[in-house]
Amino acid sequence: MPPTGLARLPLHCGRAGLSDGVRHVDSWYLRTANSIVDYPPLRGEVQADVAVLGAGYTGLAAALHLAERGFKVVVLEAKRVGWGASGRNGGQIITGFNPSIATLGQWVGAEDAHRLWQLAEEANRLLVDTINRYGIACGLTRGYLFAGLKPRHMADLRAMAAEWQQQGHEGAQLLDQAEMRARVGAPHYVGGLYDPAGGHLHPLNYALGLANACRAVGVVIHEGSPVTAIDSGTEPSLATAEGRVQAKALIIAGNALLGDLVPGLARMIAPVGTYIAATERLGRSRIRQVLRDDVAVCDMNFVLNYYRRTPDDRLLFGARVSYSGREPPNLKQLMRRSMLGTFPQLADVRFEQVWGGLVDITVNRTPHLGRIGPTSYFAHGFSGQGVTLTGMAGRVMAEAVAGQAERFDVFARIPHSAFPGGPLRTPALMLAMLWYRLRDML
Repeated sequence: MPPTGLARLPLHCGRAGLSDGVRHVDSWYLRTANSIVDYPPLRGEVQADVAVLGAGYTGLAAALHLAERGFKVVVLEAKRVGWGASGRNGGQIITGFNPSIATLGQWVGAEDAHRLWQLAEEANRLLVDTINRYGIACGLTRGYLFAGLKPRHMADLRAMAAEWQQQGHEGAQLLDQAEMRARVGAPHYVGGLYDPAGGHLHPLNYALGLANACRAVGVVIHEGSPVTAIDSGTEPSLATAEGRVQAKALIIAGNALLGDLVPGLARMIAPVGTYIAATERLGRSRIRQVLRDDVAVCDMNFVLNYYRRTPDDRLLFGARVSYSGREPPNLKQLMRRSMLGTFPQLADVRFEQVWGGLVDITVNRTPHLGRIGPTSYFAHGFSGQGVTLTGMAGRVMAEAVAGQAERFDVFARIPHSAFPGGPLRTPALMLAMLWYRLRDML
């Protein structure tokens, strides 16, 4: 997302993107990535105003907003900038939250629910502003389609459109079956909802651009520096095997890869495996028969499919989830089955790449923000909407560090509960997912 040609310390740049032997997962995103910078591991003890754990969207956004306010910021990343979900996701820009505003109102009251909606709308504008301000070349493209597969889905989409309009979100357009099929060559859709404010981007280039923007405003980033200990007390710090960052405040942005570093946070999220496939090049005419417009699409199933086309005329198709922590052994075949369920006319098309990774979800599918100490903040659990909402999370955490916590506290008032099950949590989640799969099929 920021400019790629900024003056900086002489570090290696290259598509291979190697740092201490850690390589980005092979994907269409990696093969079309902008220059990848190697940042040195942390060595020794350093001082900072704010130490940030994690160089994905959340941590980089927080670091950027803090540095823009004049704070000295150090970011520690266990692997590479954007190595996790930030560099591998579907790149989809989605309006609002997973739950409806009415549901949020039941949890936090109507006034705070409206504030949350406004923050989500601001998050979309912030994303665009950051990309434009720092000249981030990430293929930002407007337009989003929600696809209905059954009458129940269309009822949900009508309710969504009405709620958006009530909140002041203009331009969303309900589509009947004929209008939907004119846009998407999927025979099973019964209608849809078009949102001109949604869209898509190249997720890895966005993450790399955010890191460049951070460099431009003085943020120090260390890759290959897994944090081994966190002190969130009155003298907060992040420790690695070879160094320590002593700071006045902490931002914890490990998301699905945080593990058990912070007691109590791990049980508030569930790391979920999600997967994407890139087809071979289909050619301009054929890809437009599949998807007429350059928009992002998802269906309305709980276990949903999502997709978009690429500038080189491929289809990027996302499907499948895994709560077991293990990639299915026959992943390519499962992904192909999912794609053909949506686009049976692609039976002769092969996948050139299939990749996956972990995203973190919360029980109520809304982001979880809070404090773990007097000046230590965290944000995680973006539940599939991290492209848009992480930037806002970074901004409100920066505001809280600067002593203006009102908007951070609006997020923090969303009630969250731990995933049930203890040592049986994974089997319980797998059973729950089976139930939702059956519900989608009925």
